[in-house]
Amino acid sequence: MIKIAVLVSGGGTNLQALIDAGEKNCLGQGKLSLVISSKEGVYAIERARKAGIKTITIERKIYRDLKDFDEALAQALAENNIDLVVLAGFLSVLGEKVLKLYENKIINVHPSLIPSFCGKGFYGLNVHKAVLEYGVKITGATVHFINETIDGGKIILQKAVNVLTNDTPQSLQQRVMEEGEWVLLPKAVEMFCKGELN
Repeated sequence: MIKIAVLVSGGGTNLQALIDAGEKNCLGQGKLSLVISSKEGVYAIERARKAGIKTITIERKIYRDLKDFDEALAQALAENNIDLVVLAGFLSVLGEKVLKLYENKIINVHPSLIPSFCGKGFYGLNVHKAVLEYGVKITGATVHFINETIDGGKIILQKAVNVLTNDTPQSLQQRVMEEGEWVLLPKAVEMFCKGELN
C-alpha cells in the first residue's frame, strides 16, 4: 500500500476528485491516509472527515518563517509514514526539507498548460484572468512533479481545454477543473501508485 497525503488550503475540489477515485478503486495501491491544511476551517477538511481520512491543520501564518513551517510539515508526513504527497490547491511554498525527503514523490496540479501562465502569483482565479486577458483560445491543466522552482518540475500529464468567447474567470475555472484537473490528478496518482512514473 502507498500512503498518500493531500495538502490543501481551500475548498478541496481536487481532494474530492481523489476521494471519489479512491472509492472506485482507481488509485492503484494508493490509499488517502492524511489531509494537511495550511489554514484553519477550510471545507477540504470537512470533505476529508466525511471520507474518514485523518486530518491535521498546520497553519502557515503561525510560523515565523518557511523553515519552521517546512519542519512541521516534514514531521507530520514522517510520523504518518507517507509515501506520496499530493498538492491539491495548496497555497504555501514547500521548503527544502520536504522537497529533499520527497524528491520525485510530490505531485501538483496546476490550472494551465505549463509553461504558460505559471510560476509566482499564478494560482486560482489569477490564472484564468490572465488567460482571458491574453486572449488565448486553448488553456488546460497540468499535473507535474514539484521541485524548488515554482511550477518547474517534470510534467506528468496535460489536458487542453477550450476557452469560450463568453467565458468569465469563474466559468473558465470551473471548466478547467471539470475537464482537466479532476481527470488528470487521480490519473497521475494512479500512475505513480502503479510504478509507471519511475
